[in-house]
Amino acid sequence: MLLFVGLGNPGAKYARNRHNIGFMVLDHIASEHGFSPWRSKFQGEIAEGRLNNEKVVLLKPGTFMNLSGQSVGEAARFHKISNGEITVFHDELDLAPSKLRIKQAGGHAGHNGLRSIHAHLGAEYRRVRLGIGHPGHKDAVAGYVLRDFAKVDQEWLTCLLNGIGKGATHLASGDGANFMNAVALQMAPSRPSKIPKKSPKDLPLVLPAKDERSVIQKLVDRFK
Repeated sequence: MLLFVGLGNPGAKYARNRHNIGFMVLDHIASEHGFSPWRSKFQGEIAEGRLNNEKVVLLKPGTFMNLSGQSVGEAARFHKISNGEITVFHDELDLAPSKLRIKQAGGHAGHNGLRSIHAHLGAEYRRVRLGIGHPGHKDAVAGYVLRDFAKVDQEWLTCLLNGIGKGATHLASGDGANFMNAVALQMAPSRPSKIPKKSPKDLPLVLPAKDERSVIQKLVDRFK
């Protein structure tokens, strides 16, 4: 059994915040792969289903970001899920918007949701880092992550969520390369088809018009 965790804050007020991209990812996976309806459990909301042959529990902690580890720890203990079977989706300030990276273990880099999970479970779990960009100054971070995605972000955000939804089966199988490829295919802009150049033999033959002027008219026209 696998545990996929999306980090965010509960409630409609936060639903479209940059900080809630982890929740958005789980909603998309659940919809794309026909998971069960969401229900309350483990101080949060869970949905259950399968990705390929793997049984997967999706968890959106309801404890608010800074206490995410309470919910994740409770779910992991109940299902006897090891850290190696846990994947956490979270916003990442240090990646440009639309960028995505997979990381196994390591530090929390100041992310309060990860910091809480570290405190309850340790660091040996997988993370999918979802780039949201940086506001430019550390004092602006709190306001930035708790604001909704801008209109200009909607196109890449939709493509990113679609890619993660389509690639989720690869992620569940431990195939990070094909997961990243599935996301990249959704993120690549569509390119107009090239119009092939015609070779000279394909061009229509245009013959010069026959000169039907008289000799005298030609001389007159020549000296005009």
